[in-house]
Amino acid sequence: MTEAPIADRRSSPRTHHGDTFDDQYEWMRDKESPEVTTHLEAENAHTDAATAHLEGLREELFQEIKGRVQETDLSVPTRRGDWWYYSRTEEGAQYGIHCRTAAAEGDWTPPQLEPGVPVPGEVVLLDGNAEAEGHEFFSLGAFDTSDDATKLLWSTDFEGDELYTVRVRNLATGVTLADEIPNTSGAFFTPDGTGVLYTTRDDAWRPDTLWLHRIGTPVTDDVQLFHEPDERFWLGAGITRSRRYLVIGVGSSITSEEHIVDLTGELTATPQLIWPRHEGVEYSFEHAVVDGEDRLYILHNEEALDFELVSVAASDPQGRRRIVVAHEPGRRLLGMDAFRDFATVEYRSEGLERVALLDYATNALDDVAFDEPLYSAGVSGNPEWHSPFLRLGYASFVTPGTVYDLDLATRELVLRKQVPVLGGYEPGDYGQRRAWAAASDGTQVPISLVWKRSFGEPGAQVRPLHLYGYGSYEHSIDPGFSVARLSELDRGVIFAVAHVRGGGEMGRQWYEDGKLLSKRNTFTDFVACAEHLVATGVTSPDRLVAEGASAGGLLMGAVANLAPELFAGILAGVPFVDALTTILDPSLPLTVIEWDEWGDPLHGADVYAYMKSYTPYENVREGVAYPRILAVTSLNDSRVMYVEPAKWVARLREAGASDVLLKCEMVAGHGGVSGRYNSWKERAFELAWILDVLDLAS
Repeated sequence: MTEAPIADRRSSPRTHHGDTFDDQYEWMRDKESPEVTTHLEAENAHTDAATAHLEGLREELFQEIKGRVQETDLSVPTRRGDWWYYSRTEEGAQYGIHCRTAAAEGDWTPPQLEPGVPVPGEVVLLDGNAEAEGHEFFSLGAFDTSDDATKLLWSTDFEGDELYTVRVRNLATGVTLADEIPNTSGAFFTPDGTGVLYTTRDDAWRPDTLWLHRIGTPVTDDVQLFHEPDERFWLGAGITRSRRYLVIGVGSSITSEEHIVDLTGELTATPQLIWPRHEGVEYSFEHAVVDGEDRLYILHNEEALDFELVSVAASDPQGRRRIVVAHEPGRRLLGMDAFRDFATVEYRSEGLERVALLDYATNALDDVAFDEPLYSAGVSGNPEWHSPFLRLGYASFVTPGTVYDLDLATRELVLRKQVPVLGGYEPGDYGQRRAWAAASDGTQVPISLVWKRSFGEPGAQVRPLHLYGYGSYEHSIDPGFSVARLSELDRGVIFAVAHVRGGGEMGRQWYEDGKLLSKRNTFTDFVACAEHLVATGVTSPDRLVAEGASAGGLLMGAVANLAPELFAGILAGVPFVDALTTILDPSLPLTVIEWDEWGDPLHGADVYAYMKSYTPYENVREGVAYPRILAVTSLNDSRVMYVEPAKWVARLREAGASDVLLKCEMVAGHGGVSGRYNSWKERAFELAWILDVLDLAS
C-alpha cells in the first residue's frame, strides 16, 4: 500500500477584519500547476491502493446494480404538436437515444412501447453515444425542437465545466447546420424556428446575458436582448406554455424579477417588467386566459412567508391583485403550471410534496391523492397548452419511479409506466417510516428511514445505518427510489435521511432557520438525528456512516469536527468544506450570488467570525480520533472546486486523522463522471467503501 501523500505547507496569510489565517495549502488552487496535478494523482494512487481489497466487492455491487436495471428500455412518450417524443437506452450503451414518432390526430394516449421492439415510424433525433464518441466526458445540455418540428437544437459539454456548445440540425435533411454557439448555459428556439435564444455566463460563471442568434448568420452578429449587471443575480429565459410570452427572469437566492416580451409583436421589443425587484421578495408567474382575458398568476412571498398565489391583468401586472390561493403558514406553495382550462399548484405540507388542480372559475384546489405515507410527486412532462391528460411523476423509498397520466375528465390516475426492477424485487419486502429527533433547542427534526423487513424493524436490534443529509438552499431530500441502495438494504443496512434545517422540507421558516447566522442549526440538527438513532437502539456509532454532497459535503465536514465520535465513517461528495475562503473571494465562480445564502464575510465582521466558527477546513481539530473519511471530487467542477476537498484532506492528515482518502475524477464536473455505466461504477466504489466501514465488505 502506498503512503498517504503529505502535502507541502507553504505560508499564505489572509487577513480580514483584523484576523489573520495562514492558509498553508492554498497553493493547491493553481489547477494548471504540474505540482497540483502530481499531488492529485498521488492522492488517487493512494486511494486505489487503500481500497484495492474492495475490488471484488466493487465488481459485485456493479453487477448487482446493472442486473437490476432493464438496460434496453424506453421512456413514456410525451406528445408535443404532431409527434410523440421519447428516449430509449440500449444494453451496453452509456447514453440515451432521443427519438420521436408521428402521432395520430386526436390521439392523446401514448403508444405502448416495448423494449427491444422496433417502434413504427421512429425518427432518431440524437444518439448520445454517437455524440460522446471520442470523449471521456459527455453531458447533454439544451435539447429542443422547433414549433414546426423541422429543426433540432442541442448543446454539449465535453469537460464537465457546464459550458455548452449549441448546434442546430435540419430534421428533414439530417444535415447539421454551420451554426455553432460556444460557451452557453441554456438555449431554445424562437417560436418561428428561425432563431436561437441562448444565455451566456460572465467570468464568475454567472448566467447574465440573453442573446438572439438568427440561424444562418455569424455568431458575431447575434443581438443582445437582455443583460443583468448585478453580480448577485443570475438570468434565465423561456417561453410560456401558451406560447404567448418570452419570459426573462433574474434572481438571487432571496429576490427575483420577471420580464416578458409579447410574442405577438417583435421579439426584440423592450421587455415589460412585471414587478420591480424588492429585496427579499421572490416571485414567479404563469400566463392563463380566463374568460377571454390574458392574466398572469403570480406566486410570491411578499408578506407571505410560505407564499401566496395572486392573479393580475397581463396588461397591467402591477395593478389590482386578486388572491387565488391565500397564504397559509406551514403550507409552502412551490409552483404553478397553467394550462388552457385549469392549472396545477404544487405545495409542501407536513414534509411531503402535494399536487392539486386549480379551478380558474372558483379558485378551488382539488388534491391528487396517493396512498403511501412517504412519497414524492410532481407535475412532469406537459408541454402542450391543452391535453385531456396531466402527466405526473411519482416515487417513494420503496416504489420505483412511476409515470401517471391523470385523466382530467374522470380524475382517474392511469399508470403509464413504472421503472422495472429486475431480479425479483418486491416492494412489500421493504419498509419506510418517519421518526423525529429533538434538536438542541427542542425543535423536532424529521428522519426518514427505509429498511428490508427480513432483518427486523428499526430499533429491534442495533443495525448498521447509512445517514444522508443536505440542508441548504431550501432544497428538500424527498423520498425517492434507488436501485443502488438495494445493495445496502439487502445486506441489512438501514438507510435514513436527516431532514435538517436549511432544507425546505418543513416550509420556508425551516430554511430560514438553517442559513446565514443560523447555519449551525443544520449541523447540530444532523448530530441530533444521529444521537436519536443511537439512543433509540436503531444503530451505534461504530455502525453508523454519514454521507452528504456539495453543500451536504460542508455538513459532513462540520459534523466530523463537531461529533467525530458519533460516526464510523463519513463520505463527502464534491464537498464545500473550504467555504470561508470561497465566500471571501468575489472573483471565484458564483461567490457573490452565494452571499444571500451564507452571508458576506468580506464586508461583515460578524459574518466572518460566524463562518470561521464552523467552516470545516479551518476547524479541523488536532489529536482527535476522526472517523474514516472518503472525499470525492472532480477536477473540472465549476461549483465546488477540487481544491476545497484537497486542502481539507491535507489538513486532516496534518492534524493526525489516520484514515482519510481523496478520490479526484480528472475528467468530470460537479455531477461526477458521465455515462450510466461509469456512474454505476462510481457508486459501487462508494458503496463498497461504506460497507467496508460498516464491517460488511465480506
